[in-house]
Amino acid sequence: MKKKFKKTENQHRADDPVKAKKHLGQHFLKDETIARKIAETLSYTGYSDILEIGPGTGVLTKYLLRKDMNITAMDLDSESIVYLNHSFPLEYAEQMEGCNLEVVEADFLKVDLSTLFSDKPFAITGNFPYNISTQIVFKMLEWRDQVPEFTGMFQKEVAQRICEPEGSKAYGILSVLAQAFYDAEYLFTVPPSVFNPPPKVDSGVLRLTRKENYKDLACSPEALYKVVKMAFQQRRKTLRNSLKQLELSEAFRESEIFNLRPEQLSVTRFIELTRAIENDPGIN
Repeated sequence: MKKKFKKTENQHRADDPVKAKKHLGQHFLKDETIARKIAETLSYTGYSDILEIGPGTGVLTKYLLRKDMNITAMDLDSESIVYLNHSFPLEYAEQMEGCNLEVVEADFLKVDLSTLFSDKPFAITGNFPYNISTQIVFKMLEWRDQVPEFTGMFQKEVAQRICEPEGSKAYGILSVLAQAFYDAEYLFTVPPSVFNPPPKVDSGVLRLTRKENYKDLACSPEALYKVVKMAFQQRRKTLRNSLKQLELSEAFRESEIFNLRPEQLSVTRFIELTRAIENDPGIN
């Protein structure tokens, strides 16, 4: 059930602020300008629910709450949960009057999102823990039918990899699978100094906007996943070698595309290759 925070005279900061925990990969954003910019990466159209992953001390949360949306803030850190349920609404009571916030203590990678959103569409955003950020994207892709928009902050190299075009050394499994269903944009870079504690690397903010024709891949998503992962597991080899376990017909294996390495194939060509593999008599 959504909580409606009301103004209270007992406004105060938490006596024991939330401590960042290394084992959870936490680096709390402390820059208000960056938090506001991340909140503005969402379009707020086509859905009324937003899932924020890793809210921490609520720096981004309070800007999301200004958007007349239902916000679900999910964190695995029980200390953050206590802060967001108690001190946070008191500290920002006036700004949050009438806003809808649900605080959920859960592991995003394990939770069944249908228990929170049923079959409703929802956007995802957050300052994602670096140690599970790629896993967050893979799980989001599983829920793509309900997630029209995904934004957030990653380690810079990971954000760039997701948005990278073919021909780059950074282009890989995550690039192809994300871009098969979403338009990917790298938005801006964030320095370590805006975090507490500061990470040792720059961060990057991206936006994934679901394609209108995301269901019309011309191949099965399961087959695409299999082909892409198999190809990039041996990215230095040509496709003829990396995909040899598929037992393709000899005639098909002589196609010129198999002389290429996986980073040379665009997302579109990966989809076309997967469709051709599905239709190849050698594996049927």
